[in-house]
Amino acid sequence: MTYKILVVDDEKDIVQLLKDYFEIKGYLVYTALNGAEALEKVSAKPDIILLDINMPGIGGFEVCQRIRQFVSCPILFLTARIEEQDKINGLMVGGDDYITKPFSIDELGARIQAHLRREERKIVKDEIQFARQLVINYSERKVMFETYEISLTKTEFDILEFLSMHRGQIFSKESIYEKLWGCDKDGDSNIITEHIRRIRMKLGKYLDKAIIETVWGVGYQWTL
Repeated sequence: MTYKILVVDDEKDIVQLLKDYFEIKGYLVYTALNGAEALEKVSAKPDIILLDINMPGIGGFEVCQRIRQFVSCPILFLTARIEEQDKINGLMVGGDDYITKPFSIDELGARIQAHLRREERKIVKDEIQFARQLVINYSERKVMFETYEISLTKTEFDILEFLSMHRGQIFSKESIYEKLWGCDKDGDSNIITEHIRRIRMKLGKYLDKAIIETVWGVGYQWTL
């Protein structure tokens, strides 16, 4: 999965440093040099936001306060301030963490990864709403369409869970088999094809378009 990160700071050198670093690490990086530009870039739906506090015009606290009701991703403040009250104010407006300048870029990278791992665990536990009224409740292992529960076997749900948690990625039937049961499990990976056929049949009673697509010669992809 390619994570999207929004870096907001009025210091161009810092923005370029962070952009280069996170792109090397495989992130898709969006940048903004002021608060107004940051508000526009939020439409890219970043997975995490690095937000400087001291910016001309719209400051970091105000940006956070204005976007927090619309985004649930972690927001980490970048600041040269070290006063306790500033940290309290940042948390009160919806920030999740503080990075004090000057900072170790490797430590920053580790903190970012820790927040993203925490978000992944939350996604597994929480109810996830997809398009066309399809809801997957991972904790209760239920799939709903509006008010109707779609009955899946344990293996069918395991496959649906795995693919839906890796939206857009393509997996061969062999790799799905390995991810679910491990390399040393006896059996034939072709059984994945039959399970996916049955999942499609069950979801097809409610959805007008297949959400598990076959990429011929490669494998399967969750498209919602």
